[in-house]
Amino acid sequence: MANFNEIINSEKPVLVDFSAEWCGPCKMMKPILEDLKSRMGDRATILKVDIDQNPKAAAAFKIQSVPTLIIFKKGAVRWRKSGVVQAKELENLLQQNINV
Repeated sequence: MANFNEIINSEKPVLVDFSAEWCGPCKMMKPILEDLKSRMGDRATILKVDIDQNPKAAAAFKIQSVPTLIIFKKGAVRWRKSGVVQAKELENLLQQNINV
């Protein structure tokens, strides 16, 4: 999990999508995150974490429902929400955290 910690301690904002293969709403997030990635380019990092394959990460951030989206900046949680979130809202949130 060292790589994960290195990534979330980055200077640029990191959006982590905690999800699971069996989760219907998680599947809805895939095209939204792909759209977001194309909008943000390299100004932000977008990660998908499968809670079944990474139970320690899920436990560390007290993930109780999926999808749960968390924005990190320099290791700090800047925003968190469970459920499907649209690309435009995520883009605005990431943009707000770029120059913080």
